Amino acid sequence: MSSRPVSCRLLAPLRPRGSWKYAIALSTCSIVILIFFTSHFARNGQLEWVLFPSEKAGVIGGDELGWNLTPSDSKGDVPIGVEGTCTPEEYAQGQWVRRPYWTRPGPLSRTNASDQSYYDLLHGAHGPEKMAAKEDILKFARLEGCASGGEYIWNQLAASKEEQWDRFPKALDWEWVPGGRCTGGGGFREWVVEDVLRDLVEGGGWLLVGDSITGNHFFSISCLLYPHVVWRKEDSKERDALQSLYLNASSPLASGFQYPADFNVTTTPLISFKRVDLLWSIEDLVEMHRKHHPEFYVKNETFKLFGSEPVWTISPDAYLDIFLGPAATANYKAMVVSTAGHWTTNLFRGYHKTSGSDLAPAAASPSSPSESFEDVEPLLGYDGLLVFFKEVMVRWAKAVQLRLDAHASLESTAESAPQRQVLVRAYMAGHADCHKQREPFTEVKPVVNMWNWSEFWRYNRIWTDLLSPSTGSKPRPYENVHFLDLDRPGALRPDGHVAADCLHIMTGSGVLEGWTHYIWHYVTKQIH
Repeated sequence: MSSRPVSCRLLAPLRPRGSWKYAIALSTCSIVILIFFTSHFARNGQLEWVLFPSEKAGVIGGDELGWNLTPSDSKGDVPIGVEGTCTPEEYAQGQWVRRPYWTRPGPLSRTNASDQSYYDLLHGAHGPEKMAAKEDILKFARLEGCASGGEYIWNQLAASKEEQWDRFPKALDWEWVPGGRCTGGGGFREWVVEDVLRDLVEGGGWLLVGDSITGNHFFSISCLLYPHVVWRKEDSKERDALQSLYLNASSPLASGFQYPADFNVTTTPLISFKRVDLLWSIEDLVEMHRKHHPEFYVKNETFKLFGSEPVWTISPDAYLDIFLGPAATANYKAMVVSTAGHWTTNLFRGYHKTSGSDLAPAAASPSSPSESFEDVEPLLGYDGLLVFFKEVMVRWAKAVQLRLDAHASLESTAESAPQRQVLVRAYMAGHADCHKQREPFTEVKPVVNMWNWSEFWRYNRIWTDLLSPSTGSKPRPYENVHFLDLDRPGALRPDGHVAADCLHIMTGSGVLEGWTHYIWHYVTKQIH
């Protein structure tokens, strides 16, 4: 095959080479290619080439070492920053590459398949390729154990149903290779447990706020940091009881940190999880709905926004009190939130449509003072619910930023106080028939319309528009509230769900672990 660019090979019909038409066309082609490469790599700040698997080796499956040189470039409209950065968009525009579990010393070890050491591991002695006991899952996931133990561990690691054991170890044989500048030049931090713990102790920990998917994430972190952390839960049997991971005082790493003033190994958490499904309390949402949408109540005095489906949720002030507490009990630097899974027309029963399409015509507010809300039809279905979601999340972002600003002014004299940041993580849809899948997708596929899964992209789009980064003269609307668009790696993993359902995510598959890895990078490098 010719090594010339495809665009230049298209000039072949202009031959013979001696003709003036061919010479002019060839010169034009060369200039265009030169301009493209110059502008492209000048925009990215560097000319960097990285190794990706060739089509011969295959991203999906296979262990043959065939490699192509591919230009390192981010996909999509990615904000350009300084050298050595890795934005959420760049991280998410990567790919899953098969790395057999026995070639990786840890769940987040970054391998280099062009190294001889990897080749030796790949073709040398290796571990079992069939699951014989549920305990094998820890070996396949490259985990020593999990701080949150008991039988719960086997549910989170998807090992609770023996009839699904044929999924392993393949479901744990994948490594996420991020895109853009994350792939080289120190753009993305290498995962080192000691460094992670040091940052959590010396720089401040994390409070995770969200529903059971966030609970998934918390459990995964308890495995990544084990045995250097211990788990404790509030003395309550409620699902929303606060859970925390504390530094294990007997860990050999515990003596190597510089502890902040008032830090207490027993009472100062490194990571905490508070279940909050909707980010607002039921009472908050009912009050705001009456204010924003009186059209629902004018014609129906008995209208109820919520049905009877159970939900666990509280007001922002309640979990911000936890986040902004004293160092001895809340030495947090980042609060990571996520919501969408419970924003359904089953829970918000007032938006439910008994028949017809959710794509109802948009309702408008009265156009003049003389026009009554009696003339405005309520907008039902997800079109209507998403309007309300946007209204309350705009109010949420404002309230959170105001609270952070007020707290910062009180701590202005305390040099050791961490600068608090709030990160909103994108919500990820599930996969229909996930337990029949045995490998990742190579591209994101349309979401089957189950529950509100097919609407998740719309919830994420609202957050994207609300928390978009600065562009040119446009400042960030909320300085300390950020959006992390990290759903794509999980969208490519239909094989990475727990045994019980197709929404919750398996610990060890790399999806949850990737969230942790990127959040740590973002908090300590992107906005440190």
